[in-house]
Amino acid sequence: MAAAGKSPGTAVAPRLAGALTKARRWASVEIRERSGRVRANLVLALQAGLAAALAWFIARRVIGHQIPFFAPISAVIILSASVGQRLKRTAELVVGVAVGIAIGDAIILSIGTGTWQLALIVPLAVITAVFLGSGAPLITQAASSGVLVATLTPPTDNLYLERFVDALVGGLVGLVVLILLLPLNPLTVVRRAADPALDLLSDTLVRCGTALADRDRRRAQAAAQRLHDAEKELSAFRDAVNAGHETAVLAPVRWRSRAPLAQYAESAEYVTRGLRNSRVLTRRAASILTEDEPVPESLPRAICRLGDAVRTLRHELDAGVEPVHTRRLALDAARGAADAYETGVGFNGSVVVAQIRATTSDLVRASGASAEDVEQLVGEAFDERAEKQDADE
Repeated sequence: MAAAGKSPGTAVAPRLAGALTKARRWASVEIRERSGRVRANLVLALQAGLAAALAWFIARRVIGHQIPFFAPISAVIILSASVGQRLKRTAELVVGVAVGIAIGDAIILSIGTGTWQLALIVPLAVITAVFLGSGAPLITQAASSGVLVATLTPPTDNLYLERFVDALVGGLVGLVVLILLLPLNPLTVVRRAADPALDLLSDTLVRCGTALADRDRRRAQAAAQRLHDAEKELSAFRDAVNAGHETAVLAPVRWRSRAPLAQYAESAEYVTRGLRNSRVLTRRAASILTEDEPVPESLPRAICRLGDAVRTLRHELDAGVEPVHTRRLALDAARGAADAYETGVGFNGSVVVAQIRATTSDLVRASGASAEDVEQLVGEAFDERAEKQDADE
């Protein structure tokens, strides 16, 4: 008992203090992340408020509709589009409203309102929308318009036209706000999505290379799994490029962004290919360790150099300069892979070498090189190593 020497309260205090410290750190991180999301979407919130108010004012005060609820709803729906298809979405919205209203009014005028009429209106509206185009906004708006017609307001002789006009007003106001009044900076949107995707690819390649150098199979497998789960970041990057391109084309104040965005758009295609090739690369790198194949020193270095090339691509795209350093680093990775192949690799190692070559081609193409130049540059990088090997022999 004397040896214990500590009261229960004394033993609990450090644990409680540690728990409070962890809680404060977690709260601090959460607050920063949530505050960042708020700042990133502040302009969208302002756009939505302005568009809804303008749509209601025009439909109510200018056109003279009594309850133009479709106008602000339509404006907000247009603004909720997160990809570069807002013009198409506006058309789908208007068609969806027309379909829902037409079916709802026709059924209610014929057989009245009620539960079973509502159960009939919604499926018919959805089926009609699918037949016309099957776009998600069209289907959703057709169904919701049918519900509103059936439950909120009885049909009259001119209500159909009013609702259709309200939807059109809301869609157009949403586009005006996006294009003229409060257009987002497309480069900011694209960079916000591109940076996580490129950082993830870069960091994972470096982790895979260091894990291979250390012959740490668990870390190599974790890197492979991380790339396997990266589709969300990749999709966000592609969608942001589409949205940014649309804004740069439609908004006069953003026309200066078109040249940098074109570079992002071209790079996005090849970054996508590079990520998919890198998935195979990381899986096979883990298999090298599982099957205890030889690991030439130049192979992990080549993988790490690919990661450096991706990181450099991100910085050069952000700076709006030609990614010449990206090209150099990627070609260095190809030379390292060729060196590893000449030194001697197993089956999985040869696949890794092939994927390094393919990913190098993707990154060199993302740097702005033509297809012919890529083939020549990457081929020369491998041939240089072969020529050096012949000279040594």
